[in-house]
Amino acid sequence: MEARAEARIIRSRVGTHLFLADGSRLFDIDGDVADVWSSDLNRGILPAEISELIGNTADDRFISPGPIAPPALRSISLNVAQACNMSCGYCYADRGHFGGRPSLMSGSIARMSVDRLIAEAPPGSDLVIAFMGGEPFVNRPLIHEVTAYATGAAQASGHRVRFALTTNATLLTPDDAALLAHHPFSVTVSLDGDRETNDRHRSLRRAQSAHDRVLDGIRLLTAGDRPRHLSIRATVSPLTGRLLPLLEHFFSLGVDDAGFAPVVSAPAGFPVYSEESFVDFQAEMIACGERAKTELLARRRFPFSNFETALSEIHRGTHRPYPCGAGAGYMSVSSKGDYFACHRLVDDPDFQFGNIVNGLESDRRASHLAKKHVDQQEPCRSCWARYLCGGGATTK
Repeated sequence: MEARAEARIIRSRVGTHLFLADGSRLFDIDGDVADVWSSDLNRGILPAEISELIGNTADDRFISPGPIAPPALRSISLNVAQACNMSCGYCYADRGHFGGRPSLMSGSIARMSVDRLIAEAPPGSDLVIAFMGGEPFVNRPLIHEVTAYATGAAQASGHRVRFALTTNATLLTPDDAALLAHHPFSVTVSLDGDRETNDRHRSLRRAQSAHDRVLDGIRLLTAGDRPRHLSIRATVSPLTGRLLPLLEHFFSLGVDDAGFAPVVSAPAGFPVYSEESFVDFQAEMIACGERAKTELLARRRFPFSNFETALSEIHRGTHRPYPCGAGAGYMSVSSKGDYFACHRLVDDPDFQFGNIVNGLESDRRASHLAKKHVDQQEPCRSCWARYLCGGGATTK
């Protein structure tokens, strides 16, 4: 491994530090020592003292360079509606169709998916069931049915179950809001900014404002009893402009946190961040982070989720060889009952790993995990922060 991929010298307002990629460990060091080590690292030399901290064998390391064995299944997402009532210019899922015809998951497939999850999971473990689309509430009855079924089945088998749901919030009813508040739900609402910004990205039929409809849905979720956690995820493009005013707009809606995801790939014609324009996105994110830091130092919360997640992972020393559980402890179930590595990869045969009838295909999962280990990816393997992010999204 390259020297600069193993260690990095960081200078801050409070001192000079050594960051080790393996274990995401942070040490305070003397400034003069840092100068010498920085020079060595820039020349591709790993100082002996740093090498000793890391260890000389694979057994010494926190993260093995080899792939993990396919773990037990602990969470699933159910693509209950491969259809959507909105049209978003950047949608990776072709309005939820994933390149095929619109389809809704049946009750029998959803229940079998829950049963298979319980059978695969370690005894007494915590389970997570997410509802995805398209727009999940296109198939509203199934969400209500499966939530009740999974709650009873998990309790009967000695498991604890939590739920997650990603929605555009335009179809929510009072009964839906009651369901999301009564059960342990983490709800993510897709909203891309103020009225002008959002409606440029995301549109409804009949010239309705998608932004206004989303706000109606958020009011339903915040008017009385709330979901366990309510967040906003904004997808931003080079057209978005300044991000800090959008964060302030989101926080005024009463959500628990909000954050941004950049468009780096999209259907033809939609603007995506290039290597050059991504610098502008980084500057906007830094501005949001600086504001969050200022508020936190004044003991006022500013729930910018990207910033809070990064701080939490550095504080804990998060170190992982994969970006998420895709293809490992997590699977997405298509409307037809097939397993895929991720909800973004539904109906992609390269990322299919069995189905709910015959079970998971261990050999294909093992091959996937071997290829997607961050130390096997370029240019990730030469990055000092690779174990903080795990290598990015699990895509081709």
